[in-house]
Amino acid sequence: MAGGVHLNKTQTKKCTSLPPYVNSNGWLQDENAMTASLPVLELHMFAIFLISHGSHFILKRYGIHILVSQILAGVIVGTTGLGHQADYTRIFLTIDSKQILGTLAGLGYQLFGFINGIKMDLALVRKTGKMAIYSGILSMVIPVVLGGVTERMVSKYWNLERLDKLSLILVMLVQSMTPFPVICSFIGDLKLTNSELGRLGLSSVLTSEMLTQVFALVAFFIGIAYKQRAQAAIKSVIISVAFLVIVLYVVRPAMFWVIKQTPKGRPVKDVYTDIIIFGALASGALFHYIGLNVFLGSLVFGLAVPAGPPLASAVVEKIECVVTGVLVPLFMAMCTMEADLLKIDFNDYILKCTAIVVFVVILAKFGAYLVPLLYFKLPKQDALALAFLTSTKGIVELGSFTYMKELGILTEGMFAFLVITVLLSATISSIAVNWVYDPSRKYAGYQNRNIMHSKELRILTCIYRPDNTTSIINFIKSLCPTIQSPFSVSVLHLIKISGRASPMYISHQMQKKTVSLHSISGNVILSFKHFQQNYGEAVSVNVFTAISPPKFMHEDICTLALDEIACFLVLPFHKKWLVDGSIESEDPTLRTLNCCVLERAPCSVGILIDRGNQVKSIFRDSSRGPSLLAAVIFFGGNDDREALVLAKRMSQNTNSNITIARFITSTEEPEINRDSMLDSQALSYIMQDYIENETVDYIEERVGDGLETSKTIRSMLDKYDLFIVGRRKDVQTPQTAGLDDMNEYPELGVIGGLLASMDTAEKYSVLVVKQQVAL
Repeated sequence: MAGGVHLNKTQTKKCTSLPPYVNSNGWLQDENAMTASLPVLELHMFAIFLISHGSHFILKRYGIHILVSQILAGVIVGTTGLGHQADYTRIFLTIDSKQILGTLAGLGYQLFGFINGIKMDLALVRKTGKMAIYSGILSMVIPVVLGGVTERMVSKYWNLERLDKLSLILVMLVQSMTPFPVICSFIGDLKLTNSELGRLGLSSVLTSEMLTQVFALVAFFIGIAYKQRAQAAIKSVIISVAFLVIVLYVVRPAMFWVIKQTPKGRPVKDVYTDIIIFGALASGALFHYIGLNVFLGSLVFGLAVPAGPPLASAVVEKIECVVTGVLVPLFMAMCTMEADLLKIDFNDYILKCTAIVVFVVILAKFGAYLVPLLYFKLPKQDALALAFLTSTKGIVELGSFTYMKELGILTEGMFAFLVITVLLSATISSIAVNWVYDPSRKYAGYQNRNIMHSKELRILTCIYRPDNTTSIINFIKSLCPTIQSPFSVSVLHLIKISGRASPMYISHQMQKKTVSLHSISGNVILSFKHFQQNYGEAVSVNVFTAISPPKFMHEDICTLALDEIACFLVLPFHKKWLVDGSIESEDPTLRTLNCCVLERAPCSVGILIDRGNQVKSIFRDSSRGPSLLAAVIFFGGNDDREALVLAKRMSQNTNSNITIARFITSTEEPEINRDSMLDSQALSYIMQDYIENETVDYIEERVGDGLETSKTIRSMLDKYDLFIVGRRKDVQTPQTAGLDDMNEYPELGVIGGLLASMDTAEKYSVLVVKQQVAL
């Protein structure tokens, strides 16, 4: 049987056989094996993945997005590359092979729209500041205005026909878009999700996305009116409005009902997630029926899914891996396979007009986004990075151009040129953003934010697991908040992101109506609320929740440390011990997180290690002796001096006892230098104030090497509740010689690692202190 397709009003006849020849008996037994659909599809997929991942292995070193590699894969296996070989075309570029591959690719595009609809949090639009709103609106409106003026000018100059004018208008509208899925993907891959730049970009893009969808609908309705009749466009509008009403007033309430039926802490039933995925596919089919893009139908349906856990996260986790890892690369390659770059001929007047309009729109979009950012005094490097980022083109634009080509609106040359613009845009934006912006630069310590130099103690503490709460509160109590010496505590409850693209970051003092997040952090909030009530005005507590990917959580922590002007950041250790001294659990992800924070933190950092001491609170009945027995292991250096200042704060409590154990080498005379003089000054400072009150004891331990130090510290384990040590990373001294080789936790330093890894049933806590490294 024969089937025909229409492209650009030119009819082409191609033949295929029915029923299709799906499988074969193998190359050795079947001479027609390469005409079977399944082997050809498998070879196609193998070639696309091999080329895309192979090229990305090279290009990722330059920070180039994987989208570029996927486009290159399509160009190589398509008409421009291997398609000029007759044998290759006969086997791999037949109508059957392209239809099968195109079906899979189309499914991937549709589900990609659905996933991004789930991840879009429209509530962010209401929370964005003026800078994000203005930049988002102007980056959409200005390109449309200037692009429209340019289109009128070139149309008049070259006296273009009606179809050519229509194609230029649609190209201008698509180029003016700022699709959320494209920018969100770029921000994530460039590891900017939790940076201030990434957050500003997502907020402004969401504003622009609202206008984008309006322009997209207009563009599609124009295409329908051109291809069919105005009556068909009106019919599409009516069905679209009815669909929106059903989704808003029937589907979304039903999803909230599903959430209510799901017990807290339990996963959503598979039947519910399957129904939602089916609904997304049905929405795409409906939009295809009325002549609109299937991507838009699935995107709208995805917006109806309540963001975050438990429902959205369950749906996303079920299909995201297959969609983004398999189907989307096939879609990108399938779109660019049809582009014949040899058809680009700038002697063609319509291609000249297209190039002029695209150039004007890109410049207008870049400038329209850059100017408001500079007006609001955003740093130039950050403003440039955002302007490049929002000018990026990706899968949505490529899908739109492919759809327009199928409608016959774009010529072969125009389509090939537009594919090149997407390729160049993605490449240049990736390189430019990586070049002009460094996320770690915002955490540079230009001011002294440490305990030693701070007039007011401002603490930021993190909660990774609910069981961190008790040990953190006990530690804060040990700092003795009083009316005469109050301090502030900011608490950040970190939760792994799932089912949303935009990281959620909320203050429970500012957003009391956020019920879902309040319930997630409810126990943490309640515990710290009771703590604040017990101490009254002596301590102020602010609780925050951050839902983000684990690999970006350090960005949330460092950002809040800056915002709250914290001078000391307390992190729980990644291991949990049982009462008998055995290890209950260990989370490598949290260890990586702590290491990232240690390297980037804008203030001093303390890692709190709780070795079963949480069960017997560090506050005992004062009638039996001091309520807190703490020891400072002092060798000298910035970190140890910071630990001394913290101990001085603890010693304000007359029911506590602080022992300063100074370890001195017994093999040689101590060297007198600036560091040793500062050490002596710090020791005398704390001793003069509190030795008369008998809250501070001082002992000296003379040791010859690390082995003697280890034995001495082990003998102290049963005498103290809390050990405070400086991190002293990479500091070599005779007292610790030989301990580096046995250190299981280099991030804690030699002594911190020793105390954390000791094989003992003793119950104690350890605080490893690292002083801020100021520039």
